[in-house]
Amino acid sequence: MPIMAILYYKDKKVKANMRISPVKTIADAMLEKKGQRVVSLDLRTVESSIADYFIVCNADSTTNVAAIADNVLVKMEEKLGRKVTRMQGLENNFWIILDFSDIVVHIFLTEYREFYRLEDLWADAKRKEYSDEPAPAAAEAAATSRVKPKAASKVRAAARKVAGRKKQNEE
Repeated sequence: MPIMAILYYKDKKVKANMRISPVKTIADAMLEKKGQRVVSLDLRTVESSIADYFIVCNADSTTNVAAIADNVLVKMEEKLGRKVTRMQGLENNFWIILDFSDIVVHIFLTEYREFYRLEDLWADAKRKEYSDEPAPAAAEAAATSRVKPKAASKVRAAARKVAGRKKQNEE
C-alpha cells in the first residue's frame, strides 16, 4: 500500500510539472547563459521526425557552449524533474547535443551552426524564435509612462529598430 501512495504522489507531481513548458524552460535556460539566436522547431507535424522538438542556439566560445548545456540540464531537472537520456559533444564543446527523448537540444559554436545550418534541413517545421529583448509594444508602453521626452524617443527608436529586425526575419 505505501508503494501505491508514493507512485500516486509522484504521478501527481509529474502532472503538476506538465504545466511548465519544457521548450520554454530550455529556451529560457539558454538565454540566461547568453545563448544566441535561440530557435525551437516544432517537428510534430513533420514526417519521419526523430523528436517532437529541436531547440537550437549558438555561442561564441566553447566555454559558453558548455555553460549553456550545463544550465539546460540543471533547469530541466529543477523545474521539471527531467534528466537527459543521451549527450554528445562534451569532449570538445563545438556542438553539444542533449537528447530528452521528445526534445533534442543543439548548442553550437557559432561557426559550426553557420556551417551545418540545421534549421534549413528542417525548413518545413514550425519555427519560433526566443529573445530576451522586450517586445516592441512593451518597450513603447515603458517609453510613454513617466519618462523624460528625450529618453522616451530613444526607447521608441529602439523599439522601431527591433520591430524592423523582426519584419526582416519574417520575410
